[in-house]
Amino acid sequence: MSNIVGYARVSRHDQDPAAQEAELRAAGAARVFVDHGESSRVAERPQWLACLDYLQEGDTLMVRRLDRIAGSETMAVQAISELHDRGINIKSLTEPDIDTTTPMGHALFGIVAVFAQLRVDTIRENTQRGLAHARAQGRVGGRPSVMTPERTTEAVRMRREGHSIAEIARLLSVGSSSVSRALGRVDRETASRASQT
Repeated sequence: MSNIVGYARVSRHDQDPAAQEAELRAAGAARVFVDHGESSRVAERPQWLACLDYLQEGDTLMVRRLDRIAGSETMAVQAISELHDRGINIKSLTEPDIDTTTPMGHALFGIVAVFAQLRVDTIRENTQRGLAHARAQGRVGGRPSVMTPERTTEAVRMRREGHSIAEIARLLSVGSSSVSRALGRVDRETASRASQT
């Protein structure tokens, strides 16, 4: 059996969520979760998480306004998409277009889900492009390495003289792991060139 579950939120402790809660109960919410003094931009709100945990497939999440669950368009798209994936409807008391229990509102779910997937795909594509560019520049990941070619050359020289990784790192003012990675990269490149001759 499907339930109507309400969620209310006020962002300041001196605000009273009672009016929101009363509206939701009057509109048919059997249970209302209330976050008091929590920002909508914080995803880890205690009662919001409890509400998500309580909701079951076929239930309807009811809010006074969509901004009660999300403080930005990005967060709203993500929340609506996740609810859609779980088979949960959403209904706003003050925004008639946001009611996925109706055919028009259900179509909105599909549109939002498409935009959510497009956003995920775009982020993934941009990340992959950035990493490919970083690799082409001789870097692993998106951040420039602290081990410049000059430091790497110096590290190789010091290692040949018998210095430890820790000593090299201290003398070059970098982390030991950075030195290890740079020397490992040099070893791999040397081995690769040797195998090609």
